[in-house]
Amino acid sequence: MLVKLGPLDTDRIADLRPYFDSVPDPRARRGRWYSLTAILLVCACAVVSGARSIDELAEWGQRASNALLAVIGIRRHLLRWRRTPAPATIGRVLGAVDGDALDRAVGAYLADRHRAATEPAQTPSPCASRQRRVIAVDGKALKGSARLTATRRHLLSAVTHGTVVTLAQAEVGAKTNETTHFQPLLAPLDLTGTVVTFDALHSVKANISWLVETKKAHYVAVIKTNQPTAHAQLAALPWQAIAVQHTASGTGHGRHESRSIKTCAIADELGGIAFPHARLAIRVHRRRKQTGRRETRESVYAVTSLDAHQAGPADLATAIRGHWGVEVRHEALRFRTGVRDPRRPVVAAAG
Repeated sequence: MLVKLGPLDTDRIADLRPYFDSVPDPRARRGRWYSLTAILLVCACAVVSGARSIDELAEWGQRASNALLAVIGIRRHLLRWRRTPAPATIGRVLGAVDGDALDRAVGAYLADRHRAATEPAQTPSPCASRQRRVIAVDGKALKGSARLTATRRHLLSAVTHGTVVTLAQAEVGAKTNETTHFQPLLAPLDLTGTVVTFDALHSVKANISWLVETKKAHYVAVIKTNQPTAHAQLAALPWQAIAVQHTASGTGHGRHESRSIKTCAIADELGGIAFPHARLAIRVHRRRKQTGRRETRESVYAVTSLDAHQAGPADLATAIRGHWGVEVRHEALRFRTGVRDPRRPVVAAAG
């Protein structure tokens, strides 16, 4: 989870300190020399610099400059024979610390950074719907976590579209249990006015109602055949009578793909769709031509709580495409990091 922090400089280390202060210290008061925040900051700087073991975490601290250690909050030992935590100390702390609390602290830090970076650019305009923050909820198995006596650990994560930042994540027991973690995952986040995207697995009426009514957010939910009632209702809409409202195409990786989108208002007095707060039905038609293969065609359906005046067809197409992009990136990175490939280490300040 610390890899998600990306590069850290002196200012960012100072900004991160209040978030780590919220993590409860599992150690007894007696015998503490280094604060929990200082140890976690050493680990954070070491991890984003490429450290992957307890010994490497401790070695980073031994090589760091005195000025950087002062910013981190490392106390010099009275006899000056050791200035940073030993591997045994780091191992004991990381083995005992509350992982969920640490993950929440990192997620809160990243969420505040992302909000600060995006909100100043948001100015009232007729196209304000294009500037909504969009977050994808997606789950994947954690690569390298399987053991002889246990299967891979599974994580559910809330990730921003565009520049991928993991705002929150939670470990779930199995993929079928993701839906029960939907609300606890998003509860700490400020989602007012945000658009949340997810697939049919999380299209549970109670979760959708909570998202719209309690968190004051909007949603774009992709509907697949595992939601047979809603999927049949969407497929039965008069799409042939609706003109294409937006198209996009692209070429890459040996294939050409084109996408067209249609939207249809959902009339409550006509029965609506089996989704709470649904305002628009969406159909995305994809045509893909792989080099040397036949062209394939596919129609994907979705629903959203956004009205037509709140989001145009191009906005909805971008949100759906962005969710697919998050899924692809997570498949590649397997949640090792929220920003970059962990095999490409970055160097922290003076690291």
